[in-house]
Amino acid sequence: MSKTEDYVRPRTRLYLITPPRIEDVEGFAALLETALSAGDVACLQLRLKADTGEIDVDATRAVGAAVTEMAQAYGVAVLVNDSAELAVEIGADGVHVGMDDMPVKKAREIVGPDMIIGATAKNSRHAAMQACEAGADYVAFGAFFPTRTKTGTVEANPDLLEIWQESMEVPCVAIGGITVENAEPLAVAGADFLAVSSGVWDHPEGAPVAIAHFNALLDRLDASKA
Repeated sequence: MSKTEDYVRPRTRLYLITPPRIEDVEGFAALLETALSAGDVACLQLRLKADTGEIDVDATRAVGAAVTEMAQAYGVAVLVNDSAELAVEIGADGVHVGMDDMPVKKAREIVGPDMIIGATAKNSRHAAMQACEAGADYVAFGAFFPTRTKTGTVEANPDLLEIWQESMEVPCVAIGGITVENAEPLAVAGADFLAVSSGVWDHPEGAPVAIAHFNALLDRLDASKA
């Protein structure tokens, strides 16, 4: 469904993704709370990977137990990558499924009608529309820039975000190598959310400063729309 002519897109928000491996769970939980205190974050995706590239169930369970309630107390929706069953188990707010993972329809059967389901679409509007038809609450496009945290990516163009915003109501997430320095064109093009991992956790001034800088940028862009 297309948007009306007087539609004004809400401010772009941050979608934070965990590092793929977390050795010190308590230390990460403390860092995360400091980061969430530094500015607005809409979502936190628990994306912990084993050496095989599959979800590390034990690590995800441990990190989920340490951070889910705390993140939710900050108004952050917690999503689990790949596993709808684990999302239900740990009391998360939803699940994110890749194009080669569980189908959106199957995930909905597991999590029920109220939990969030996000779906990867890479650079395909067709895949994104199929996910929406199956019941996805948002779609993720990317990678827009080279990324060290995910393999098997394909290149996406910001025009994809512009076209999606012009034609669809389901929110879109931009993902892939996003930093404070390169985020502006994606927010301007139409990303409802910017998915960031190393751009926060590996920021030279630390994760809280990165969160603050992202929010300052997004506040400035939002104010420029007035």
